[in-house]
Amino acid sequence: MSTIKEYLSADHSRCDELFASMEDAVAKDINSAKESYDLFAGETERHFQMEERVMFLEFEQKTGMTEGPTAMMRHEHIQMRNLVKEMGAAIEAKDKDKFFGNSETLMILMQQHNMKEEQMLYTMAQQHLSAESERIVDMMQSMIVE
Repeated sequence: MSTIKEYLSADHSRCDELFASMEDAVAKDINSAKESYDLFAGETERHFQMEERVMFLEFEQKTGMTEGPTAMMRHEHIQMRNLVKEMGAAIEAKDKDKFFGNSETLMILMQQHNMKEEQMLYTMAQQHLSAESERIVDMMQSMIVE
């Protein structure tokens, strides 16, 4: 059984690998990169929803903190979702410069965001939710993206 922190940190790494594969696909041939983009965008959205619809809610209910770290992470998710959409639009337009401009911004934002989650929020969540860890990880694993 993995902890909440282990599970979500491993999912960050998986999404990072999909990001790198997507960038490689665009660099090789933007005309055939849509599949790599769709996989990255879908799995990243799934990650955001696992946090927002399960872990963040559980954390907020347990701690009463609704305007703290989870609010900031939700705000950053919105920023990242917008960049992912812009990258998809750039692929559709066959505009590598626009794609890589947005992907560079997204990479920096993701690195900072993931570090904050892994070093602070996930650690706090694990402290407050350790007794519920197995149930929460199971809920996240079984999620279907809406």
